[in-house]
Amino acid sequence: MSTTDPRIVVTGLGAVSAWGWGREALWRGLASGRTAISRLSRFPVDGLRTRIAAQVPPPPPSLAESLGARLAGWDVASLADRFAVAAAEEALRQAFGPDPAPHLPPAATGVFFGGSTAGMFESEEVFGTPSTRPPSGRELDRLATQTIDNPAATVARHLGLAGPVHTVSSACASGTQALGTALDALRAGEVAVAIAGGADSLCRLTYAGFNSLRVVDETPCRPFRRERAGMSLGEGAGLLVLETAERAERRGAAVLARLRGVGNSCDAHHMTAPHPAGLGAALAMERALADADTSPGEVSFLNAHGTGTPLNDASEWQGLTRVFQGRAESVPVTATKASVGHLLGSSGAIEAVATVLCLLAGEVHPTPPDGELDPETPVHLVLGSPHPLPRDGRTWIALSTSFGFGGANAAAVLAAESGGER
Repeated sequence: MSTTDPRIVVTGLGAVSAWGWGREALWRGLASGRTAISRLSRFPVDGLRTRIAAQVPPPPPSLAESLGARLAGWDVASLADRFAVAAAEEALRQAFGPDPAPHLPPAATGVFFGGSTAGMFESEEVFGTPSTRPPSGRELDRLATQTIDNPAATVARHLGLAGPVHTVSSACASGTQALGTALDALRAGEVAVAIAGGADSLCRLTYAGFNSLRVVDETPCRPFRRERAGMSLGEGAGLLVLETAERAERRGAAVLARLRGVGNSCDAHHMTAPHPAGLGAALAMERALADADTSPGEVSFLNAHGTGTPLNDASEWQGLTRVFQGRAESVPVTATKASVGHLLGSSGAIEAVATVLCLLAGEVHPTPPDGELDPETPVHLVLGSPHPLPRDGRTWIALSTSFGFGGANAAAVLAAESGGER
């Protein structure tokens, strides 16, 4: 990062998760130390290895009615589109108040998403319904939501935005890479405001696919535990409103956190397995810290990728030892996926929101406590209850990591700013 680059801050957060619709529901669930992973009911799962996932509950009737009244095509919008619009509206209200429109220059507001499934579930519903007639107009509209860029495009259309709309699809690193794309656009002056994050929904394709790979756990995932057996899928959305500190200060906005840097790498090792020595993971973390002008010794806590698969947790631990060396066993670690599941392309997005919520609360949310810690991955995992951050006057700095199939790796550095409030 150049010393002349503008400081980029977070002024709004929005979330939809298995804990409910909104960032408050997400934080209550995370802080409870419990998991929202339970029996999946959206589509049949009989005959599969697992029958659980972190499924988003229906929205409150008032929210559904409100969004449906304002969003054209709400009746055919995919679940991912609905998650995206609800999270975007929540984030924008926090950043700009009840009427965000005057604060969003249409051509200078960008939408930057990570994603993987978009309207795949809706396409499955159309193609899976026996019929002898051609698809109706409504069914064709539902099929059109399948494109990966549709959640981001839906947000842009809903808000009337004419700035850049980017969708990153690099497996599980996508959401964090979208934050990096937004960060670059803000630093370059390409946009004045960025809505960054992602939205994904559960679907048969990914659920059956990960079952066929045998990388899912029959019980809620247990990152860094001795008996861990795989991941647990989830869905939802996580969005951050980003802008320059100068712009936020000029309008008297409450700054929630600062996005200090993002780093990327590729393992160049295997299609699905991470590098066993964590080389790519370490490089992404090192690049994020360098971009943030931050040393490993300044990091207050880590929101780990922490999928609960034997290979990923072991590789991530090796990466942590390379970056943090003697501190690797003492830096507090949380694993959001154990609470809300793995959102695939949007996992880094909701984990960035969770990380900011931790910074605002001054405490690291606990990981659900099931299972004995693995002595081969001896991270300082926060369990049972939130871990308070030291109130010694120093800025709290967090590192959030995302590692995906194909060896894609990304990491983001977020920091608490004075005056932040949840």
